[in-house]
Amino acid sequence: MNHEDSTIGVDAAIALVGVVLLALSVVLYIICKKRCAVDPDDTSTVAILPANSHQLSDVESATDGFHGSRVVGEGRLGTVYKATSATGDTYTVKRIHHHLVLGNPGVSFSSRMKSLSYANHPNVVPIFGFSEAPGERLIISEFVGNTKSLDYHLHQSYLEDGRRPSSGLLSWDIRIRIAAGMARGIEHLHDGSVPGIVHGCIKPSNIMLDMDFCARICDYGLSFLVEPGDRREMVGYRDGEGGGACKENDVYGLGVVLLELLSGRRCDGGKLVEWALPMIRECSVREILDGRMGLPTELTPLTRMAKVASACVGNGRKTRPSIAHVAAILSSLEVQP
Repeated sequence: MNHEDSTIGVDAAIALVGVVLLALSVVLYIICKKRCAVDPDDTSTVAILPANSHQLSDVESATDGFHGSRVVGEGRLGTVYKATSATGDTYTVKRIHHHLVLGNPGVSFSSRMKSLSYANHPNVVPIFGFSEAPGERLIISEFVGNTKSLDYHLHQSYLEDGRRPSSGLLSWDIRIRIAAGMARGIEHLHDGSVPGIVHGCIKPSNIMLDMDFCARICDYGLSFLVEPGDRREMVGYRDGEGGGACKENDVYGLGVVLLELLSGRRCDGGKLVEWALPMIRECSVREILDGRMGLPTELTPLTRMAKVASACVGNGRKTRPSIAHVAAILSSLEVQP
């Protein structure tokens, strides 16, 4: 082979490599475009952006100056308002109590809100934005259509004599569906969010129910706003092993709520666990079921749910089941509507 033929061969090889690289570039470009494409009807493909800061004046306008007619809820952390933006969008605004704002002057509220806003799951109420000003901390979240909590539907919507209201009781199938949804929401907070989120206050008033009675977890990750040592509203929903908010206490709180779903009774500062746990361990699940309800034809799902509740509240932190394990069992019991 002479020098000219050798040169032609090298040039041909270089050209071939160039063609291959160009083809690979085109393929990679197409793949990236497909991965980045967003189907407007598929919310699972929408990129999750951190919560935005909003002007206090805009939020005041959306709530008519935090008018009493806009109040839809009240809790240990603040007052919840139904807000309507200038474009007609509806959302909720939690106005943190002033004494809690003044008690946490060094907390980076905006950073916490941005971190919490990455939680994105059908059983979690998303945080859209926030607002802060001297003496003010506001959390802007999705407006859940029903606007009522599990606490309301389970404990407050009945007449004083315990008779069935016109809206009816939550059916056993709905209660199991609520239980499974709660567990999946907490599992997402613990294991599906980066960084993981400890709720810190699992109880019926922090479980919203939408129009389809789908459980939606709210008020997650806000323990930093609570005054140190203030555990009044968590009595009965945390184990007695000391310390603050942790994943194990979230699982314990879920177990207590499961007992409330099964029995229709309130936590009552821990007395519900003391009453129900021995009967579950003795396989007398019928004895703890809500007396306002008729017994279902098939008791197996409720029996398994009771055993899950027992494992959550009857074991110490080291042997307590993980939320992933709990969610898997409860989801297997769920009857789709």
